[in-house]
Amino acid sequence: MRYRFDEELEKLNTALIEMGALIEEAIGTSVEALIKKDTELAKKVFDLERGTDDKERAIERHCLRLLLQQQPVAKDLRLISTALKMVTDMERIGDQAADISEITLRLAPQQYIKELVHMPQMAAAAIEMVTGSIDAFVSRDLELAKHVIAQDDIVDDFFNVIKEELLELIRKDISSGEQAIDFLMIAKYLERIGDHAVNIAEWVIFSITGEHKNEKIV
Repeated sequence: MRYRFDEELEKLNTALIEMGALIEEAIGTSVEALIKKDTELAKKVFDLERGTDDKERAIERHCLRLLLQQQPVAKDLRLISTALKMVTDMERIGDQAADISEITLRLAPQQYIKELVHMPQMAAAAIEMVTGSIDAFVSRDLELAKHVIAQDDIVDDFFNVIKEELLELIRKDISSGEQAIDFLMIAKYLERIGDHAVNIAEWVIFSITGEHKNEKIV
């Protein structure tokens, strides 16, 4: 029975990795579409989002089967409950990548008010956090989970830099305001993606230690 249960947990890990690959591709594709003004790439993100939604439902069903059909001990219960929490954050990351693509479709016909230098750097940092948080769960790597949480400062710093640049553009030319707000929203979505990666990392820590946000959870 234990061998079969471990096999099912391995399948769960694989499904999470596959879902992680989808959201990583969605983030990267959404920002690439923005930089290149590529509407076809932007539309591809919506397909990736639908794939993410399908994965979320499949993983939730898998977790519920494990809870109902097996007799998990406390450590196993933490793993399964962590997976259930993770997929919620992962699905929202997919949503935010799609939100970026929606703005891209609106911006694509326009001349950009500035070269987008920091946006792809911010996206790369956010993707690294997402990848690290999922890898930390699969490998049960406590230090990697903590590293992901620390990386959130990098994403936040990029957001502040982008915000200040856009505010300066508005001060110089009020007509750039509408597009600046769109770019600020995109930066905000990337910041939220980083926040979701932090949430995942915090749940990974819980799955390993039984502690979450400095509170011991039984």
